[in-house]
Amino acid sequence: MAEASFCPGNSSFVPIWVDHGLSRCFMETLVSSIMFLVVVVMGGIQVLIFWKRAMSVEQRFRTNPFWFRLQIFLSIAMVTQYILRIVMYAVLHEPLNGDIELGTCFYISSYIVSLFVIAIERTKFLASRVRGHGFILLLFWSLAFLNENLAFVSWGSPHYWWKLETEFHQTMFGLWVARYVITFCLFVLGLRAPGLPRKSYMLIVNEDGREPTNEIPLSGPENASTWANAMLKVRIVWPYVWPKGNCLMQLRILFCLVILVAGRVINVFVPVLNKNIVDALSGTPTFPVRYIVYYVGCKLLQGGGFGSLGLLSNIRSLLWIRVQQNTTKGIMVRLFEHLHHLSLRWHLNRKTGEVLRMMDRGTTSINSLLSYIVFNILPTIADIVIAVVYFISAFNAWFGLIVFVAMTFFIVVTIIVTEWRTKFRREMNLKDNKMRQKAIDSLLNFETVKYYNNEAFEVNIYDECITDYQVSEWKSTASLSILNSAQNLVINAGLLVGCLLCAHIVYEGRLTAGDYVLFSSYIMQLYSPLNFFGTYYRMIQQAFIDMENMIDLLEEKQEITDDPDAKDLIVSKGKVEFDNVSFYYNEQKPILRNVSFTVEPGQVLAIVGPSGAGKSTIIRLLFRFYEVHGGHIRLDGQDISKVAQSSLRKVIGVVPQDTVLFNNDIRYNIGYGKTQCSTEEVEEAARAADIHTRIESFPEGYGTVVGERGLKLSGGEKQRVAIARTILKAPDFVLLDEATSALDTKTERNIQASLANICQGRTTIVVAHRLSTIINADQILVLQDGIIVEKGRHEQLLGLDGIYADMWQQQLQAEEEAVAKGSSETLDEPK
Repeated sequence: MAEASFCPGNSSFVPIWVDHGLSRCFMETLVSSIMFLVVVVMGGIQVLIFWKRAMSVEQRFRTNPFWFRLQIFLSIAMVTQYILRIVMYAVLHEPLNGDIELGTCFYISSYIVSLFVIAIERTKFLASRVRGHGFILLLFWSLAFLNENLAFVSWGSPHYWWKLETEFHQTMFGLWVARYVITFCLFVLGLRAPGLPRKSYMLIVNEDGREPTNEIPLSGPENASTWANAMLKVRIVWPYVWPKGNCLMQLRILFCLVILVAGRVINVFVPVLNKNIVDALSGTPTFPVRYIVYYVGCKLLQGGGFGSLGLLSNIRSLLWIRVQQNTTKGIMVRLFEHLHHLSLRWHLNRKTGEVLRMMDRGTTSINSLLSYIVFNILPTIADIVIAVVYFISAFNAWFGLIVFVAMTFFIVVTIIVTEWRTKFRREMNLKDNKMRQKAIDSLLNFETVKYYNNEAFEVNIYDECITDYQVSEWKSTASLSILNSAQNLVINAGLLVGCLLCAHIVYEGRLTAGDYVLFSSYIMQLYSPLNFFGTYYRMIQQAFIDMENMIDLLEEKQEITDDPDAKDLIVSKGKVEFDNVSFYYNEQKPILRNVSFTVEPGQVLAIVGPSGAGKSTIIRLLFRFYEVHGGHIRLDGQDISKVAQSSLRKVIGVVPQDTVLFNNDIRYNIGYGKTQCSTEEVEEAARAADIHTRIESFPEGYGTVVGERGLKLSGGEKQRVAIARTILKAPDFVLLDEATSALDTKTERNIQASLANICQGRTTIVVAHRLSTIINADQILVLQDGIIVEKGRHEQLLGLDGIYADMWQQQLQAEEEAVAKGSSETLDEPK
């Protein structure tokens, strides 16, 4: 009587599968109890931990967006819906059994407690600072949505409301639809976490009540989940996976997905055909030639043993090659283009080796991510769902429950342990970057290492880097062994329980030997990819980690950008104006302060001064590597901040102090000034720079490779190549940034004629170290501490007897001493 009063229709609580469906009494009691335990008991522990250890979120970060209000509204709607269900039982005069009463109490209590947990997570955060809702709430919402989906398993059961025969069934169906939509929305909103701070930082109040000066990051590199901002990562990558306008590539992707679905269907037929073969050969044997042919055909499509891929997988892999290549090319070109648009400040603060490593890892990770998710993770999950439904319908609910519980435990263990070991992988990546950067840095400075006899010193540092990396590698590998052991334990526990149950039912005669073969072969077929599920999940997680740095690069904001209405610079005369220009790298230490000067068309302006005075900064500002912090720079009356950067840099030619050449031939390096140029134009520019004869003397001539950074050429040769490159560009403005300061006096004098060729008829700004090279300048500026302290021609500045005159006397004295020393050494030579 107790069971009859608790369950409807005097039914028993024990059978799980009743009349082609799950027992309503069993499911109502079990699911509501589990959800109650999850959110009330485990959630209560979470609330207690937050209450004791969590820090408060500043009020200004407690956002109240629409999606958060919707999340709260839907949670309250679930409570209201369960109350309405009780009311409808009374209104429609349906018997209210104990399972409905107990389930309603548990459900209502669970959703009320979930609201309290949401409020705690919104106002407090733990030191781990991982954004998003906690595991308890996410599990609760997942179970709620899964519970509503289980109704589909009982499609043919008369105890459910699918046929809509009565008003009560119609009402219960309407309430189920409402619950289905609400639980789905709560699940999605739970992943989004709209009520939690969306920024990457939050501020807390100090114990003494003062507001702190530094912002506290929510997710540090060690504690953050790899799935944080997963949607952002997918949104960035998606355009390269599904290219707009490329119908052929989209058809390839769709065909690959069709093959994937076909593979899932075949996975069901293989164990079923195996069962039919065994049953045909048992009892009164028949020769099952048809089943054997079908079985082998399916295995051909599915794939055989020993890790071989089936025909479908091979066709899909062949089609996917082009998709993978297109994605790689798109993201690499986009990233390379983005890096070239970042500011000089950013590049000066980053190590090239690390940036290249980030690019390499990031692009590789995208292909890995696509392959693992689309062709491994999703098919594995689909196989699990299909297997659960099949075992429930073909055997009984206990088999489906065993498979579901085993798979769920496996996935949960995999995710929890993998998330735990994430910090070891991140640490290993950082140490790997450091190790590789050290190797690159040391080899690039090979000559410096030799000069100071520091080979052993460099080797010791590299040895320490490798040791640090191997410590992190050991932690990562050891944690992987722990994960593999845990996965193996869960898989074999599920296999043991399932095989014992199936063997027992076969022993009782309710199933055939073929059914046991079907179950065991299907489970092993399911466990094989599931065994790799942990590997795939780890690979996906690793891909997300590797993507983080690449996405950071893509998300790096461009410091120098064109205005939306920026027009091309139009050069009519060649006039340069600096109007009260101020600039600083550090606000406490200004580099230029209210600098003003004008260079008339065709004139030569020289800038001199001590190191750190801001001379080279003027060149960089004119080229718009940085934005000024005050004042204006104009070319022919046009503010350079209002024109397109490409048009500005097109009309300016620069000969820098330290010329860096590409590791290519001389023809390429000279032709870089005008990428679409003929061989005759390159040679003409070389003649103007007085280096053509020297190039022709090389065995390979213009085809001579200059080496990395041009190290195979002398300083004078590199400088002449740079001059030829600028001559070929034919700019309207020429900037010489201490172009000869690194050369000896004799080489410098030889190059002066080449520089005169490039400057002839062009507005020129020269940053000079040797004053003898600028005595014919139309105007000379003397900079000191970012201020123009003297201005005039060479003779005028000498007459002022100021800073310029002192610099002139010091250089004359230094040259006289050098000449005297050279003469003395000549006289002392043995006859």
